[in-house]
Amino acid sequence: MKIGNFKINDKSEVFIIAELSANHNGSLETALETIKAAKRAGANAVKLQTYTADTMTLDVHKDDFMLKQGTIWDGKYLHDLYKEAYTPWEWHKELFRVAEEEGLVCFSSPFDFSAVDFLEELDAPAYKIASFEITDIPLIEKAAAKGKPVIISTGIAGKEDIELALETCRRVGNNDVALLKCTSSYPAPIDEANMKMVRDLAERYNVISGLSDHTIGNTVPIVATCFGAKIIEKHFILDRSIGGPDASFSMNEQEFKDMVTAVRQAEKAIGEVDYNLTEKQKSGREFSRSLYIAEDVSAGEVLTDKNLRSVRPGYGLHPKYYIEILGKTTTEDLKKGTRLKLEHVNK
Repeated sequence: MKIGNFKINDKSEVFIIAELSANHNGSLETALETIKAAKRAGANAVKLQTYTADTMTLDVHKDDFMLKQGTIWDGKYLHDLYKEAYTPWEWHKELFRVAEEEGLVCFSSPFDFSAVDFLEELDAPAYKIASFEITDIPLIEKAAAKGKPVIISTGIAGKEDIELALETCRRVGNNDVALLKCTSSYPAPIDEANMKMVRDLAERYNVISGLSDHTIGNTVPIVATCFGAKIIEKHFILDRSIGGPDASFSMNEQEFKDMVTAVRQAEKAIGEVDYNLTEKQKSGREFSRSLYIAEDVSAGEVLTDKNLRSVRPGYGLHPKYYIEILGKTTTEDLKKGTRLKLEHVNK
């Protein structure tokens, strides 16, 4: 998979996405400054959300359309929430331009057909399908048919939802699909993160896997990296004090920077499966144990647990010979501190 100039595969670094979402708080200037801050914090990409309140839901104040699932937005009507949170479409061109200037990939989550068409006009390099849209098969088909990478969050998905979404992408000839483990709670409890799913998604469905994270802090992204995540998405905000629908579970610049540093360190710590010793490890064997003469002995004297010991350093005979050699006699006089060799022992 390639998004912009970034290749994403088993050997690549984690592709780290700063999710702008509603964290512009209605200000284009704030949105642009957030993109610049994301670059300073070490993000590889910034992701937008492309919708309007009317493309998301109906302007209806009925009980069906009120949030009441224990979210931070409970009591609000869907249309009102999305009207507050949406990123104006007339901003997108400028947001894409500034992101490119900053060296960031910029793409978006479309929420209806018109958003896909609009993002195509901006030459968006990829499409992100949000968790709650994984059942919108026509939308997935529309986006996947553009032939660009498709990243799908699985926050509300069962196996059948995931399989249908993948089947839809592949049916239109698009195999550039990544699946992100996501917990669709805001913020998400850390004990519901289930990071073992990151590895399972990759192995079960033969795709790149990753994490769309709503937990507080960077613990879950680090664990995801250790389980093979190649994409990590985290909500990003200039300053939580500016408020907004997503502020409470978004990282500020320093927190995001700390997360990026931790993820990069985790990548280095994971390393490779390699049983060959480095030169440093080889030299470290000098501090391992080996067999030394512990008391002066004369030629023909019996070696015992008093005059023969396994001690540091490691220049003498391997300790595996210790039991075999005990009770045998020496071939010559040996001083305390002599490295034992096989030729010192009568067979």
